[in-house]
Amino acid sequence: MIRNILVPTDGSEQGKIALAYALYIAGRLGASLTGLHVVDIRLLQAPVFSDISGSVGLPPYQEFLPVVEGGLEARAETILAAFQQRCGEAGVPATARKVMGVIDESIIEAGREADGILLARRGEHFHLGSGGILGSTAEAVVRKAGKPVFVTPDTFREIESMALAYDGSAPARHALSIAAFLSEKTGWPLTVVLITDNQTLAAERMKQAEEALADVGINAQTIVLTGKEDKALLRFVQEGAVELMVMGAYGHGRLRELFVGSTTSAIIRKSPIPVLLTR
Repeated sequence: MIRNILVPTDGSEQGKIALAYALYIAGRLGASLTGLHVVDIRLLQAPVFSDISGSVGLPPYQEFLPVVEGGLEARAETILAAFQQRCGEAGVPATARKVMGVIDESIIEAGREADGILLARRGEHFHLGSGGILGSTAEAVVRKAGKPVFVTPDTFREIESMALAYDGSAPARHALSIAAFLSEKTGWPLTVVLITDNQTLAAERMKQAEEALADVGINAQTIVLTGKEDKALLRFVQEGAVELMVMGAYGHGRLRELFVGSTTSAIIRKSPIPVLLTR
């Protein structure tokens, strides 16, 4: 199901953590990696370069631009060489690609050839307006890529167990199938997390999840949490019971409001573990 993972890499510390997760997961799944470095076209179009070149005595913008572009290209080659070296040291098959464009659009386009995408919660240019990984980039990738998307935190922890946030929706059922695949391939124990104050609904969803997992030979623990979805799920994650959270990108209630609302954005923003989102 997941044979190749696309890994956007920008040389940032967060990007290095994402690569550590990518290598770890690929090793457990027997998957290959594709490293992608996007030369952000916005850095070559910023009007500020014209002002800088005039104020500090640099050549005019049109003459200065090739120097900037050459520097970005050279840096891209260095980053991708480091990516391939890390993969080689870890024994993970890998290829590398360099493109120029808008970050989120380039990731989505390259992701069409992969089975999944793994990116850092925030990247080198997360502070540049709407271009941050946590902001519109992550939202756009999850919404439009049509592939499972891992979003990684700022620190690395080995994955030894995982949880699935399940609400009975179509995206949650898809997430369940991916969680089952991961559990089968890696041996990670799976916990199904239900969040509802309705005990009848909890029993119904618990039965759905257990039957679906039993059909593929997965024996999972199931727990029911009550309260507001984002706070309950975040509290569970922060307790450290698991090292990977799997969840549907859209679901019932507040979970339907991915990134626009509060639940999923809060989990990604504050989660100390990776979150795998799928539609």
